[in-house]
Amino acid sequence: MSINSPLGDTSFTLDTSGVMGFFGGEEAISAMATVHLYRGRRWLGWYNSPGSYTVAKKFGQLAKSRFWDGIFPGPNPTPEEMFGLDGNEGPRFIGVFSGTDMTTTGHLAYLSAKKANETKETKDKIQLRGRVTAPGSVSIIDVSDVKLRQGGQVPRRKVYHSLFAAIPIASSVATCLVCAFVGDWRAFGLIILGMVSSGLSCFVIGSGKLYFKLVEPSSYAPRGDGFLLMRNDIVILKGAEKEVTSITKAKLVLDMGSDEEFNIVGFCSLLLLLQFLVQLLFISRATLFGQIMFLSSLAVSWAYNSFLSSLEKEKIQTDLLWKSLGEPPITKFALPNRGSQAACACFVLYAGVDMSKKSSANFKPKKILECMIPNDTRVWEAWREHVAKQVLSKEKIKSFTPDKELVANLEDEERQLLEQLLADAKHGYGCYQESMGSWSLTP
Repeated sequence: MSINSPLGDTSFTLDTSGVMGFFGGEEAISAMATVHLYRGRRWLGWYNSPGSYTVAKKFGQLAKSRFWDGIFPGPNPTPEEMFGLDGNEGPRFIGVFSGTDMTTTGHLAYLSAKKANETKETKDKIQLRGRVTAPGSVSIIDVSDVKLRQGGQVPRRKVYHSLFAAIPIASSVATCLVCAFVGDWRAFGLIILGMVSSGLSCFVIGSGKLYFKLVEPSSYAPRGDGFLLMRNDIVILKGAEKEVTSITKAKLVLDMGSDEEFNIVGFCSLLLLLQFLVQLLFISRATLFGQIMFLSSLAVSWAYNSFLSSLEKEKIQTDLLWKSLGEPPITKFALPNRGSQAACACFVLYAGVDMSKKSSANFKPKKILECMIPNDTRVWEAWREHVAKQVLSKEKIKSFTPDKELVANLEDEERQLLEQLLADAKHGYGCYQESMGSWSLTP
């Protein structure tokens, strides 16, 4: 039994171009990109989602065959690239003992640098004292206790916003039942089609397993201590080679199953494309009331997709990475200029190094300082030579007064500049000493 449609007597119908204009394809894609980051998120896609055409054309590119390339033309990215789990280049990494010099690192190093950048200074008393020119920071990440396993799965966040997912699902079900109650079976079928295609696609795509792919270094490799070099910041990684490479060389891998051509993803994209075509052709045949119900379900779903799009996916990835690493501590402090920053970082890298071992010959502080400050002038060359000498010195009290031999060939202005730069280095060493109490590293 059904009742007459409340708007059954009107001859007015909604223009299908209006339906097209309401589609939120970008929001739907961004919402789908969070499906692998939340536990149980793949079960929460059963609502009439807008943007099916855009989603189908986007994710259909994962499928790899002539058939799928004909329907969904374009490049065939990896699942990691498709969902923003790879592709970001990390900063340059230089290993102190291993001699590693990576011009660019991977996605995990990018997230680690982002984490360090967001970390506040450890001590309020370490302020921008001294000569302020180009302020920067030095962050120390102790990864000596990191125990990532090859193939270890990335822990997913709990779906605290599952109650929000119930809103678009309930809205789609409610509008569907109302259409059935008034006898508008076309609108009823179109909403059902949207719920099924969106739910299946979310389930299939969200079934992928996210895990770490590590690089196994030699068991005889030297310590992996090194630093990520950015424009205004230096991130120091202290730990064994295996632990450091878990950040600099490891990557996230999204396993979508044994089907290397991703045919099941192609079929889901084809279903989404079919949904778009059917809804486009038949929505005008529904009653005005049914069209309003159909658009109402899309409106609520679009609002939910917009909410998911507002979540900071990179921050979520960073939090999950840090949880997987065992929450390694970060010590960070600010420096007023590049000279103080470079000197402080070099002393930190030296901390815990046993200079009596032959392997310590690989530690070349002057070369490290050249990487941090590559200025090729006589003053900076003299500055690097003096600071490197103090780093290697076994004396408890460091001297930042230039030797006579060091300034013999310099002019008066150059000598004054060198004294100023060495004063900056002295301040950097002072910050290093102040920070020693807030972090402890395994030598």
